[in-house]
Amino acid sequence: MAQVAIITASDSGIGKECALLLAQQGFDIGITWHSDEEGAKDTAREVVSHGVRAEIVQLDLGKLQKGAQALEKLIQRLGRIDVLVNNAGAMTKAPFLDMAFDEWRKIFTVDVDGAFLCSQIAARQMVKQGQGGRIINITSVHEHTPLPDASAYTAAKHALGGLTKAMGAGVGQA
Repeated sequence: MAQVAIITASDSGIGKECALLLAQQGFDIGITWHSDEEGAKDTAREVVSHGVRAEIVQLDLGKLQKGAQALEKLIQRLGRIDVLVNNAGAMTKAPFLDMAFDEWRKIFTVDVDGAFLCSQIAARQMVKQGQGGRIINITSVHEHTPLPDASAYTAAKHALGGLTKAMGAGVGQA
């Protein structure tokens, strides 16, 4: 059975490039998209051209339970998970003094809570499989260098970096 990698938000950009690189290395690929289904289909066509399998599912991490179900469905379709790349993210720019709390929460829901939930689902499955695995969280240079007028994004990327370290310490030997 081929190894499986699932990459969130792999319909374009960094996520698509991760999917293609892992497909070139022989991984079957789980592709998720939020609003660009055609982009996901394009990624799938390119993935399949490398002689591996591709599965697509819509993933809305703004709705966490629905997002969890989508990831679980993708793992079920592919039969396993060996690599998870948490690439999905949201961003908004507003001066700190003008940032609405609802906007702040939207960014944290997708960028931190969504990555937490996807990582936990994937890690539990990896432990159950008994063969280890890898979880890669895409952060940003703005995890360490604040982006002007993007306090929520900067804070969320910093939180995701901290979560990544905590996960490594907590499940690295499970």
